[in-house]
Amino acid sequence: MAWSERIKMKSKIKWAALGGLVLSFTSILVHLFLAKSSASLVLYSAVTAFTEDLNHFDGPIRKGAGYRRLWGKVNALEHLQPYANPRSTPYLVPNKQNHGFIYAKIHGGFEKIRTSICDLVAVARLLNATLVIPEIQQSLQSKGVSSNFKSFSYLYDEEHFMEALASDVIVVKSLPSDLMEGRKQKQYPIFKPKGSSSPKFYLQEVLPKLKSAKVIGLILNDGGCLQAILPSSLVEYQRLRCRVAFHVLRFRAQILEVAYQMVARLQGSGQPYLVYHPGLKRETLAYHGCAELFQDIHTELIQYRRAQMIKQGLVKEELSVDSYARKGNGSCPLMPEEVGLLLRAVGYPPRTRIYLAGSETFGGQRVLIPLRAMYANLVDRTSLCSKQELANVVGWETQLPTDSYVFPPKKSAKKLKEEWNKAGPRPRPLPPPPDRPIYRHEKEGWYGWIAETDAEPDPSPNDLRDQAHRLLWDALDYIVSLKADAFIPGYDNDGSGWADFSSLVMGHRLFELASSRTYRPDRKYLTELLNSTSDHIYHPPRNWTLAVREHLNKSMGEDGIMKGFRRVKPKSFLSHPLPECLCTTIKRADLVQLQKSSKYKIIYEGQDECPQGIARGLDVAGSRESSDDDAETQEDEIDTDILESDQNNQAETIPSMEQDEEMDPDD
Repeated sequence: MAWSERIKMKSKIKWAALGGLVLSFTSILVHLFLAKSSASLVLYSAVTAFTEDLNHFDGPIRKGAGYRRLWGKVNALEHLQPYANPRSTPYLVPNKQNHGFIYAKIHGGFEKIRTSICDLVAVARLLNATLVIPEIQQSLQSKGVSSNFKSFSYLYDEEHFMEALASDVIVVKSLPSDLMEGRKQKQYPIFKPKGSSSPKFYLQEVLPKLKSAKVIGLILNDGGCLQAILPSSLVEYQRLRCRVAFHVLRFRAQILEVAYQMVARLQGSGQPYLVYHPGLKRETLAYHGCAELFQDIHTELIQYRRAQMIKQGLVKEELSVDSYARKGNGSCPLMPEEVGLLLRAVGYPPRTRIYLAGSETFGGQRVLIPLRAMYANLVDRTSLCSKQELANVVGWETQLPTDSYVFPPKKSAKKLKEEWNKAGPRPRPLPPPPDRPIYRHEKEGWYGWIAETDAEPDPSPNDLRDQAHRLLWDALDYIVSLKADAFIPGYDNDGSGWADFSSLVMGHRLFELASSRTYRPDRKYLTELLNSTSDHIYHPPRNWTLAVREHLNKSMGEDGIMKGFRRVKPKSFLSHPLPECLCTTIKRADLVQLQKSSKYKIIYEGQDECPQGIARGLDVAGSRESSDDDAETQEDEIDTDILESDQNNQAETIPSMEQDEEMDPDD
């Protein structure tokens, strides 16, 4: 009896186990089905959680003193307004009976393309020539790019470009058919101007060739073709550059649609957001000799590119330099971890929404780990957009074969036996052991070549396509950066090298809304501050925190404008279009007094008073803002008391209230 009950018990256990296995298998199938069917919604779900669950408020955000300290406008620059219209009379309209046509090929990335187009328009007007829409080589070199978007239209709206320049330069889509044949046969003179070419070069050397040949070609590799600072007699050409950069160059509709969706998601629930551009690009790091700041293969990749630059004459120094000394003098970018510490010192809380701009961050996600630990709401385009939305920006493309390593053909058993028999008299040594298998990730990575050869291989079709896609990603990031409540660069052009993404964004923000919070940090000074508290970097003394706050707050106003005028503008006009392309709402009598003041001389020197229409519109908007501020006076007083008590504790060495209490100082 006991034996039969035991058998029954065992059979029940078996049936229960079998039922559990069936349920588990069914659950796995269901999960796989759901994962496959909802793959396209994963990113959107992440966006929904980001915009609705974090920091969700049912009512409007109270913009008190604490809010304005982090997100408010810069009072010293509120009087500056964009005004790039022609101011000299008469401003001549272009005539079709001109000296001929100019066509151009533009090489380089997003920044070089943008500055080159602005310079080309100015040169075309200077030479009284018709401009053929420039060819963007980075999109033309990529195979299989969407036929709807090629060359110039890959980034910008061609029709708007032609219409908006009607009063400045005649623009055509292509050369006339009779002249096109001459271009194919290379009958026309071609110039390769440098970015520092002067107007004298064009008037004395290029213009005679244009008059005789009626067509000239320009090949631009230097990120521009006209010097940044022009004589005062050519100030209208500076304003023309501004009109091209800030009004005429409009991105195509597909880019604008996705970019504005990204901005709307970042501003969900009425929250502000900050944009951070690391500036960690291989070209920049190699140019300034910052290889030792990285490890392993990244150091070798930077050094290889630096060696190439030395051969090309772009770098006049030795291959190996002290990277830490370069960082100490401000040549190298601030690392993401350092920027995170600076933002904490200013007072941005751990839940601040930060958008990571830039199509390339050298070092990958590894260098971003400390920043993500400090700010969990760090996002980029891949976490804000679904794959389908990004695909809409790219357009339909032909499928390219994957870049995979081709293994040598395997020898048959018969072939191996024949080789063994022909190997000579015995005894013979044992054959060598088989080679280690070459794994897929070792061959398909963009850095895989460095372990096997001294020469970087030519870019594959997929590499060329990725380079073209980077133009689109930079365009998205450019718009998101312009609309940001605050912007901070890890690196910006400080007078050395060429125009970079951050510098162009900062120049555009200065033009469009000068009083917006655009930090212009002095990397040399901040590196000294960071080194001074390296032993207590996550819990610095109070006076260190106040020093960082003071520097970054000043960098948004007079100090930052002075730095841009002295160090940035001589290399890139679009990075600092002041005073040529702005005006002030201050009355002329008061403006004369400010221009004499040493404090405001850099900001208001050479400024014109804004037309009455601009000033009147600003007065109406200002009255509305003042009425809104009056309703919050009592709440602001509370916030001000808190801030004053916070600043009176300068002697304290305890961690600031903005620091994350969960962070380990020895981490």
